[in-house]
Amino acid sequence: MKHFIPCIFFLLTLQVSGQTPVGMWKSVDDNSGEPRSYVEIYEQEGLLFGKITKLLGDDPNAKCDLCSGAKKNKPIVGLVIIEKMKPYKDYWKNGEILDPETGKEYACELWIEDGNLKIKGKHWTGLYRTQTWYPL
Repeated sequence: MKHFIPCIFFLLTLQVSGQTPVGMWKSVDDNSGEPRSYVEIYEQEGLLFGKITKLLGDDPNAKCDLCSGAKKNKPIVGLVIIEKMKPYKDYWKNGEILDPETGKEYACELWIEDGNLKIKGKHWTGLYRTQTWYPL
């Protein structure tokens, strides 16, 4: 019995840690279903961030010409597109996501569902779009 409780704790820890979005994901175009990029989700000081590590099917030297501020005209590969996601219950929220095609930033929430990463970008008007990203 004394080994039973540590075993249960270990299994629960594995289950919770298996739900982290930290890792590599493949983003997919909403309309065509074609793979678009590889995105690395990483933790920094307790917050989640995500950067594009590879473009698929696009010019690998493309720049974010529609972005504003410090990201304007920066290469899309290496660009941080998810920022400051805070853990909350079983998902992450209160961060931002950048759409490099339009240069627009949106409020963001993300969670794991059926082994895939769900990303919800929300416009200030309340409209939103949810994408599914797939693990690599």
